[in-house]
Amino acid sequence: MTDAALTSVRTALDRLLEAVLPPLVALLVSIVAGDLLILAVGQSPGAVYRLMLEGTWGNAYGFGQVLYKTTTFICTGLAVAVGLRAGLFNIGAEGQLAAGGLGAALVGLALPAGTPALVAVPLCTIAAMCAGGAVGFVPGVLRAKWGAHEVITTIMLNFIVLALLSWMLSTGLRVPETLHTQAVHAGALPRLSAWWSGFRGSAANGSMLIVLFATLFVDVYLFRMRGGFELRAVGLQPDASENAGIDVGRTWIRALTFSGALAGLGGINFVLGYEHYYEEGFATGAGFLGIAVALVGRSNPLGVVLAALFFATLSQGGLAINALVPKQMVDALQGVVILAMAASVPEVRRLLASTRKSAR
Repeated sequence: MTDAALTSVRTALDRLLEAVLPPLVALLVSIVAGDLLILAVGQSPGAVYRLMLEGTWGNAYGFGQVLYKTTTFICTGLAVAVGLRAGLFNIGAEGQLAAGGLGAALVGLALPAGTPALVAVPLCTIAAMCAGGAVGFVPGVLRAKWGAHEVITTIMLNFIVLALLSWMLSTGLRVPETLHTQAVHAGALPRLSAWWSGFRGSAANGSMLIVLFATLFVDVYLFRMRGGFELRAVGLQPDASENAGIDVGRTWIRALTFSGALAGLGGINFVLGYEHYYEEGFATGAGFLGIAVALVGRSNPLGVVLAALFFATLSQGGLAINALVPKQMVDALQGVVILAMAASVPEVRRLLASTRKSAR
């Protein structure tokens, strides 16, 4: 094997290790921390983990619930990941997700009841993405035109958007004495239980397929298309990108709009696939958990899917183990995973760099 081929193999192996080792380290640290927390409340770690697996991956209903939560987490994780690739920190996925849900519900209510699914579902999905994208567009413009930091603007927009949606719901959209709209007339997605009876009772639905297709598109866009290259270039070196002829401000606007659209897409999981109406508060927590999903997934679409599956398992598992340990323990474990991930990334890079030096 030639020196060039050996160098190429080493580079590919380093990239693989850099991508795989940090999540593994974070997982091992979280397991150790979980053991200590479980022992602190007087329970057996083996019994708790066994109950968690039985309540999630061990039965069809639990696994269906994991898939349902994974679908939403993928959308909010991709939203944060796209922003991070552009050097932007989108913390507004919560409001963007809620806006997407209402956008899908409004179109579903406006369409006649007999509208074919091939027409209604795409229209509702586009409405969800447009609503989320519109919320993301605002901080993009504020950053590009006036230099307002997206962390501040996206956080503040969460409160503004959620308050605006609550007002819209209270002015005639909701069913009296409830916090939700009427059931959508068209655009409802089938539950997975319609295809396999084992999922009966779970909220998993056909929106998962739409979200997985969107994940594939994000991967192609980021790593195979010019727009994605410009977005990543701006995220790495905005000044150099500007000198190379890339419009940095326009790229920021495009990135945050695309980010918001991905978060808004998650709204169809609840509105079209689960309850078939918009309900105030359905997005609570999912937007902020998308930050953890994106960080653990290393802002890579495939990594985001795996991280979303992991956090969805923890979330559903927290309900399963509530009889033995406090559910808040799962929240603590999520924090441990994020901290371990943040600490392990530079450490893995340092070890790989020292290995390269010693190999020379």
